[in-house]
Amino acid sequence: MSTPAQASGFDSFAAFYPFYLDEHSNLNCRRLHFVGTTGVIALFVASAMTLDWRWLLLVTIAGYGFAWIGHFVFEKNKPATFKYPLYSLAADWVMYKDMLLGKVGLLR
Repeated sequence: MSTPAQASGFDSFAAFYPFYLDEHSNLNCRRLHFVGTTGVIALFVASAMTLDWRWLLLVTIAGYGFAWIGHFVFEKNKPATFKYPLYSLAADWVMYKDMLLGKVGLLR
């Protein structure tokens, strides 16, 4: 019996993340991911500060909308989330952190 990670074709998140980064080699795609993830954070903050849950209705649009534009327009590939949804969600947050720390290029 295989685990969900093995069924996905990757034995671990550590094995998946380099693939994820390769799927985000285009600078404009990474920038759009950064904008989308920042938007998700801003929407959660707005919801918490205003105590209005309706802000959360926009989270999916902000998170996936910018990312998918990056993939379809600039990267010219299908988002990894279609095949690896959980790993991709986690990898997006790790990539966001790595962009903030300068480990993944955001400016060039």
